[in-house]
Amino acid sequence: MMKTIHSNNESEHLRDQAIINLEQGALTPGYSANVAEVIYYLNESLATELVCVLRYRTNYFMARGIHAKGIAQEFLIHASEELLHVDMLASRIVQLGGEPDFSPDGLNNRSHVEYTAVISLVDMIRENLIAERIAIDSYRDFIHYLKENDPTTSRMLKEILAMEEAHADELADWLEDFPTATVSELVIN
Repeated sequence: MMKTIHSNNESEHLRDQAIINLEQGALTPGYSANVAEVIYYLNESLATELVCVLRYRTNYFMARGIHAKGIAQEFLIHASEELLHVDMLASRIVQLGGEPDFSPDGLNNRSHVEYTAVISLVDMIRENLIAERIAIDSYRDFIHYLKENDPTTSRMLKEILAMEEAHADELADWLEDFPTATVSELVIN
């Protein structure tokens, strides 16, 4: 038989707390993060993912060369995975009572990464790797900011972070296949 962890008084108190602002759904009085800031940062992350989706999709269509077919398919897979992140972020924003900002106006300004149009396959890989590395650091900073104040958002961000790290590793491996992509060429002036 399972032991009760709450006394009747505690259970009544929990029920009373749950009834407060009932229309807020999952956002209970026990939520300790600054909800407006979290929504703001989630919208920045949403913009970042949208820019990555656009870049990967463009690269999928524009990739040319002997190595392009397989890498282009991977660009398409990455775009789909980034779109999954968009959906996760947008859902969490709504769950916290906010509105996801899908507006194309200012998308580059809200994003942590830039949309860069490049022609060569090596440049596509390099720019995507740079974007993934920026996203990795952005997600780590966001997770650190949340601490234990929003475990649900933190867990979601950790899941996204793991995927971004996998993308970065894959892109770095591809660069090794191109002898012309030296470290000095990876530095953008």
